[in-house]
Amino acid sequence: MEWFVQQLINGLALGSIYALIALGYTMVYGILRFINFAHSDVLMLGAFAAYFVAPPVTHLFPPQSYAGALAVLLLSAVICAIIGMLIEFLAYRPLRRRPRLTVLITAIGVSLFIEYTCQHEKVFGAQLKPFPKLLAEQNFHPAGLSINGNDVVVVVVTALLLAGLWYLVQKTRMGLAMRAVSFNEKAAALMGVNINRVISFTFGLGSALAAVAGVFYAMRAQGIEPLMGIKPGLYAFIAAVLGGIGNLPGAALGGLALGLIETFAGGIPALSNYRDGIAFAILIFILLFKPSGLLGKTQVEKV
Repeated sequence: MEWFVQQLINGLALGSIYALIALGYTMVYGILRFINFAHSDVLMLGAFAAYFVAPPVTHLFPPQSYAGALAVLLLSAVICAIIGMLIEFLAYRPLRRRPRLTVLITAIGVSLFIEYTCQHEKVFGAQLKPFPKLLAEQNFHPAGLSINGNDVVVVVVTALLLAGLWYLVQKTRMGLAMRAVSFNEKAAALMGVNINRVISFTFGLGSALAAVAGVFYAMRAQGIEPLMGIKPGLYAFIAAVLGGIGNLPGAALGGLALGLIETFAGGIPALSNYRDGIAFAILIFILLFKPSGLLGKTQVEKV
């Protein structure tokens, strides 16, 4: 039982990171009906943004304090929100009326451009860089368990962000506009909704969540480098498909479920070497037997 609860706690922290990334995928798909494969690289940019802003910002606060970590997190989110809106404006908006395959290929090209540009020695370089410690290491041991304080912060912040996102989508004018554009873009435009503003806001919001996830992921990793977003990005994409692509609660559920599955598989010696294979097997299983995902609804396309 102790082993089960321990893996559950570890899985919730990892799943929270996947959930934050998957929300960006699913929001963009819900409005534009395409997968932004550059989203995982925005996660990497968020980690590097925190890497560069942490030294000057943390000097304004007590060492490894929550206030300093929150300031770094907010600045990284703002930087990546601007980057996400720039990517949409420069790469995707000119192709909005083109076939979806064109936009998909462009998204892959943007992803490769970001990754290999950042590997240049005059940008970030390809070497692994140690991520600064934003919070002091704290471990709690209730009932024989080992709980990392940073994991608690990840879960709590993710829960607050999910609650804030739900309120934004369900209770605000911008959220109403996002749902209208997702349901019928042409009808929303006829009702006076500024389509460009809604789409740009969606990219900025998704990129900000990816930046937060990138900081949290970097806090758990040995270091950061320009290709660090590939694996969590793929896992988050699987999580979005698992929960139901285009469904916000489904993306959160899929991220948590995938984090738990990966953690439990890693804790079993016979399965520890097959964690990646299990994740992709789940993707294949979902696509074969329930393409709409766990919470998604099957839509009938009329001719």
